[in-house]
Amino acid sequence: MNHDETSAGVKPVARFLDGLVYFFLLTILVLTAIPYGTIQPWWLALFECLVFATAMLALIEAILSKRWSLDLSLVLPLLALVLFALTQSLPLFTGPGPINPRTAISADPYGTRLFAIELFTLTLVILLLRRYVSGKSRLRKLIYVVIGIGVGTALFGIARQNLQHAPGFVLPALPLGRGFGQFINRNHFALLLEMTLGLTLGLIMGDKGRQRRLIVLLLTGAVIWCALIYSNSRGGIIASFCQFLFLLVLLDPLRRFTGEGAETRGQSFQKFTGGVVVRLFLIACLIGLFAFGVSWIGGERVVNNFQLAATDFSQQEMQNNANTSRKEIWSATWQMFKRHPIAGVGLGGYWIGITKYHHASGEITPQQAHNDYLELMASGGLVGCALVAWLLIIFIKRTRLSLRSPDSYYRAASLGALTGMFGVVVHSFVDFGLHIAINALLFCTLMVIAVQADQLPLGEGEGASRALRQTSA
Repeated sequence: MNHDETSAGVKPVARFLDGLVYFFLLTILVLTAIPYGTIQPWWLALFECLVFATAMLALIEAILSKRWSLDLSLVLPLLALVLFALTQSLPLFTGPGPINPRTAISADPYGTRLFAIELFTLTLVILLLRRYVSGKSRLRKLIYVVIGIGVGTALFGIARQNLQHAPGFVLPALPLGRGFGQFINRNHFALLLEMTLGLTLGLIMGDKGRQRRLIVLLLTGAVIWCALIYSNSRGGIIASFCQFLFLLVLLDPLRRFTGEGAETRGQSFQKFTGGVVVRLFLIACLIGLFAFGVSWIGGERVVNNFQLAATDFSQQEMQNNANTSRKEIWSATWQMFKRHPIAGVGLGGYWIGITKYHHASGEITPQQAHNDYLELMASGGLVGCALVAWLLIIFIKRTRLSLRSPDSYYRAASLGALTGMFGVVVHSFVDFGLHIAINALLFCTLMVIAVQADQLPLGEGEGASRALRQTSA
């Protein structure tokens, strides 16, 4: 067999592996959502093994196709964060006492290493999605899978709420009267729906597609939002409201009614003031409709839950000196950060480190800070915060390119992904939903969707990739 015949035989194999890797990525997304959002160690280990196996297939495909192009700029801060976590887990210091045992920065070196492995796994997912979600067709399928996960989760949550009468509902470990959907914690359910709701809203507002697709998206968004309200998650309800506001403020309502072209200074001022008036009017209408919708769908149960919100910041939850209110947990977390401001107590080591600062009976020890920003400061210190800020800067630059894409679908997808992520940004002030594997995985997927237009082939969207890079230069 000569060289030409060998090359001809390799190309079909490479194409097959290319499609197989993409199929595996979509399958991993779906499977990770099913077993309680993948919180148990064996399910988390299976998720990581599946990602590593898919990465091996991708490596084989790259060798066969001889396509080695890989954009690392978006994930460099994440890789640096992985290395930083591994450094936190190393026994670099001499401890006190006559024996002088070696100690690490992390209060829980094993937990920090587990965190590093999980973060590296998510980084691999971002790299694989960036490489194999090539073109609008694959991006559309990825978006449909993400929205489908949200719809399936929403319907399962509604069904469980109305039909469960004993412990276990399809999944055996689901307790009666606790959690929502396949999640043990209803706030984690709400966080997943916020991401899919934002993606759906972005497509509704930004995509100039077929009318039939618009109707389906409207029904999909309604189902997801109703399930989110029905879950009775205060953080989720507030975050979804902020998502609507985010869209109204970000979009120019008059853009749909005015043409593009040269404008005089007076016309520009009239358009600006008119846009402000329209925004204020829409926001006022949204507040009224949102309040009515929440009370209508959630009823008295949701209203009572909001009335109890004050107890999270008061002394009413301090019985038996448990100090489990958010106020006490946040105060202890802040004290821990002040004692370890540079490198923190270890990413993944919060639950051990907080015991020195959480003054209570010990009956209940916080496992999380119920505020991902405070927990990042306490666990990663200023170094960890700086690495996350680096990631944010790179992400914003890439997203700006996607939002200026000539292709309306890419712009809508980017807008929807940003809206979904914005809901998580708001909700993370009072919860820790990104600690759940499926939520972290979907968040990373939204990151890829938000910036994917910068890899648009020249044949799509009027040569968008080259135009965007020239614009940014």
